Amino acid sequence: MIYNLTDEQIDILGEIANISMGNSATSLSMMVNKRVEITTPKVKVIKRSEALDDYEKTCIFVQIHYIRGIEGNNVLILKEHDVKVMTDLMMGGDGSNTAGELGELQLSAVSEAMNQMMGTAATSLSTLFGVTTDISTPEVNMIDVESVKVFEKMFEGKNDNFVKIAFKMTVGDLLNSTMVQLYPEDFATGMIERFREREAALKKE
Repeated sequence: MIYNLTDEQIDILGEIANISMGNSATSLSMMVNKRVEITTPKVKVIKRSEALDDYEKTCIFVQIHYIRGIEGNNVLILKEHDVKVMTDLMMGGDGSNTAGELGELQLSAVSEAMNQMMGTAATSLSTLFGVTTDISTPEVNMIDVESVKVFEKMFEGKNDNFVKIAFKMTVGDLLNSTMVQLYPEDFATGMIERFREREAALKKE
């Protein structure tokens, strides 16, 4: 159990997230043709029931499965409005077409955006851990905050504690928002151990 994270564990998870998601900002910037900045993350541990406390109405869950190098999965949580702005930019708009509900075309676009971003993040993790890391195509779900059944299914099992990593994300002058990444407890523990092993190996070289 790591519900009481040590300062060292927080620092390690923050460094991992900063390296992987920082590089992802460049990928997203190319797709939306705007400057994208993702700031230094804030790391804390939450209960499963607290995962959607920062969201109202509908949010977008992007589930990432690691298929090589790392075992496990995690999710990114995006606000519905933010997804509308990003997908409008990807489709050649100016980011202002945010009316109405998200359609299949928009969900497909955000899936591709997250695939590019998390693919870049996986490449960064490969370098960081010294192992080839790869992901499958992300699964995108639109979730009503009042109903967390889909979220529950994503992480079936005994995990009740999650590491929440919150990034401030800006897209040009159109978005100034927060993107959240959630790791199950055991996945976070594995990341920390891989980081320590890699650091120890590098010191021996």
